[in-house]
Amino acid sequence: MPVLGSGSVPRPLTALAAALLAALSLTLPLSPARAASAPARGTAHMGMGVLAHDGQDGTPAPTAVAQTEGVDVAGYQGDVGWSTLWSSGVKWAYTKATEGTSSTNPYFAQQYNGSYNVGMIRGAYHFATPDTTSGATQANYFVDHGGGWSKDGRTLPGTLDIEWNPYGAACYGKSTSAMVSWIADFLKTYKARTGRDAVIYTATSWWTQCTGGYAGFASSNPLWIARYASDAGTLPAGWSFYTMWQYTSSGPTVGDHDKFNGALDRVAALAGG
Repeated sequence: MPVLGSGSVPRPLTALAAALLAALSLTLPLSPARAASAPARGTAHMGMGVLAHDGQDGTPAPTAVAQTEGVDVAGYQGDVGWSTLWSSGVKWAYTKATEGTSSTNPYFAQQYNGSYNVGMIRGAYHFATPDTTSGATQANYFVDHGGGWSKDGRTLPGTLDIEWNPYGAACYGKSTSAMVSWIADFLKTYKARTGRDAVIYTATSWWTQCTGGYAGFASSNPLWIARYASDAGTLPAGWSFYTMWQYTSSGPTVGDHDKFNGALDRVAALAGG
């Protein structure tokens, strides 16, 4: 065996160390510096990690396919000016209802009912925290706190917001198989409670990393893709098209903006079930 010079490391050991560090990143706690900058529990919202991982803010490229403008909002936006958004062309909206099993949106009523009252087709979403409780437990909490569905023609099925963990390791300390099982548990329970297949909101890079590129939900669950760029980019495994696309974050006053992949009658069709 050759004698190594001071500070040198055999290449196989270097590769092994890198692999071990990647695996540990699923479970290691935040460093003190990162922990200090982490948001307070309950304040997460759609797209918190998108800007850093899946593209920069941009304007969608022109498309020949009809699309319908929407927004998604959460508690940090406070009272939303729905009449102004409606006049600007926004015709559908999603409001954060719950997070984990211990947090609800204090502005949910104003946001959820306000969008409906100006004429929008509306829905609710749940920010998943797979490291705290089971998928079934969180689905029940979501339905019990505003995430249900009614066949009134203007209520969209609930959305599972599954993305980067703002409080710790990106994949919430779960292996890819455990993450897929958690998501399946949530989706099965939501459908049992409401009769509807939930929408899945995610980003391709997170989905690839944390589910291992699982393709089994694409046949039943509509995709809401998050990517802040001029196009939606490569979609997660299994989906050949997106139903909704979050293309930009516009700050605390007007919400994140989205495109529905179809004209307004297709939004109504999804609401109608």
